[in-house]
Amino acid sequence: MSDDDWRTVIETNLSSVFYTCRAAARGMMKKRAGAIVNVSSIVGVHGNPGQTNYSASKAGIIGFTKSLARELGSRNVRANVVAPGYVKTQLTDVLPEEATSALLAATPLERLGDPEDVAGAVRFLCSDEAAFITGAVLLVDGGLGM
Repeated sequence: MSDDDWRTVIETNLSSVFYTCRAAARGMMKKRAGAIVNVSSIVGVHGNPGQTNYSASKAGIIGFTKSLARELGSRNVRANVVAPGYVKTQLTDVLPEEATSALLAATPLERLGDPEDVAGAVRFLCSDEAAFITGAVLLVDGGLGM
């Protein structure tokens, strides 16, 4: 892997989360209320061959968010992570049929996720129903990561 390939993925996936959270947290801390939900990946929890830069960036989001939850908790700002598994997107549309079949066989719900599955998890973590949840990693992966 080239230095440029490493840096591009880390900057895109991890540094962007830092910059966005830094900007959003200021107003939340002043209001003494808020919810941040960062999106990682099942690959950030378990790794994946050939994706060390991607896996590292997504694992970094998890560590960053857990630290952020500790830093902002006293100001009533929650920070959590949603870690999707394989979801129907342009990325998964181009996977070879064999790869998709293997993923489905390893997933207890035997299907790819829908974008709405991830959106529902984010919506829940932003809601008042999740008012006592912070520093959590919610796997939205059909059971793939257990």
